[in-house]
Amino acid sequence: MTARMSVVIPAHDEAAVIGRLLSGLVGDPRAVELEIVVVANGCRDATVSVARTYEPAVRVVEIAEASKIAALEAGDAAATVFPRAYVDADVAVGVPALLALADVLDGPERADVASPRLVVDTTDASWLVRQHYRIWELTEYRASGHIGSGIYAMSETGRARFGSWPEVIADDRFVQQLFLPQERVTLDDHEFTVRSARTIGSHLRRSTRIARGNLELPLELQLPGLERASASARALLWRVARQPSLWPSFAVYTVTATVPRVRARRLIAGQGDAEWERDDTSRAMA
Repeated sequence: MTARMSVVIPAHDEAAVIGRLLSGLVGDPRAVELEIVVVANGCRDATVSVARTYEPAVRVVEIAEASKIAALEAGDAAATVFPRAYVDADVAVGVPALLALADVLDGPERADVASPRLVVDTTDASWLVRQHYRIWELTEYRASGHIGSGIYAMSETGRARFGSWPEVIADDRFVQQLFLPQERVTLDDHEFTVRSARTIGSHLRRSTRIARGNLELPLELQLPGLERASASARALLWRVARQPSLWPSFAVYTVTATVPRVRARRLIAGQGDAEWERDDTSRAMA
């Protein structure tokens, strides 16, 4: 059967989790409708050997450079099918969700970018981390065409909006900013799951990396004229104010949302190297 969608999976030292993702995909009979490409970039663990156990259903590409951007480039070079989904190795998603993306991107309405609905699994997280996500779920970022945070997919036309992948940390933010909110499609009937950090320290380190990536995204790669942050903050405050049960959570969120931005600005001002603040507390051995 001819594949209906390419799935590019960049993987750097993901031996602990990539088998969970690939098992879920390859174990579905409809996986033959997907062209799955794993790009192992600069791996020092068993990522390649784990991924190769799923051949020939999965194609494994190895590159020496430990770079997600280089992996995305290599994945695009290896993939042959549109629409094309870009999937982080540590997420959980099934074949039905990916094929639903293919349907909306290659269907009559021809959307150009889409993502399933994101579910953050906080089962093993500390109380502070869980309170952060109670409020985060109410933010404008989640409500206005949320694309990314683990999976995004583009049609051939959508991918044609840019050439080579830019050297940015926040590739998902870059892709989201290519499209106006009304151009983005979030599939409410399909979801993918990302595990939150377990500890507040790991959460803040990962959030600092995300904040830095967003702040360093060049202005020319961002959409102009979107709603100001102050207006988004007021909308969030209004939602929380009407629910007293959320007030303690909001107090936590005020800190957990502010500290990473402050730390990110300090890192940028110091011109330090952009470290990949990966959260290993969410990468339990599958």
